[in-house]
Amino acid sequence: MRVIRSYSDNEIVDLLRQHGINPTSQRVQITRELYSNPSHLSAEEVYNIVNATVRRNGAADQSVSKATVYNTLGLLADRGVIREVIADPTKIFYDPNITPHHHFYDEVTKELSDIDAGDIHVTGLPSLPEGARLQGIDVIVRLRREKRAVG
Repeated sequence: MRVIRSYSDNEIVDLLRQHGINPTSQRVQITRELYSNPSHLSAEEVYNIVNATVRRNGAADQSVSKATVYNTLGLLADRGVIREVIADPTKIFYDPNITPHHHFYDEVTKELSDIDAGDIHVTGLPSLPEGARLQGIDVIVRLRREKRAVG
C-alpha cells in the first residue's frame, strides 16, 4: 500500500523535472492531486478534483480544461511519473504508485485497489521475441462480490 501525504509545489516541480517534464502550474496541480489522493483516479475524476480545488481557492478563472488534464495524464504516464491501468475497455485509472504491484478491480463498484507484488507469483512466461525486453507484468484480479442473504 502506498502512503498518502501532501506534497509541496517544490516537491512536485522536482519530480516533474526529474522526468524531463516542464512544470507548468497546471501540470503541478494535476500531479499534486494524483499523488495526494488515496484512490486510483480516472481522468474525469482528476478533472473534477483539480477544478474543485481551483474554485475552493477562489481562482475560478484559472480552471483547467479537460484537454489539459487528458494531455497531462498522457505525458505523466509516458514519462513514468504515473501508471496507466486499463481495468476494462471503458475505464482507465491513473496510479502514482509506480513500484511493482498489481490490482483488484471491483466490477460492480468500479474501484481499483492495490495488491502487493509479493502476493502474486507469475510463472511459465513464454520466451520473449528476439530483441524484446520485459517491461513489467500487470495483473488485474477482477471481483464481483457475492450478495449475502439477509436474515
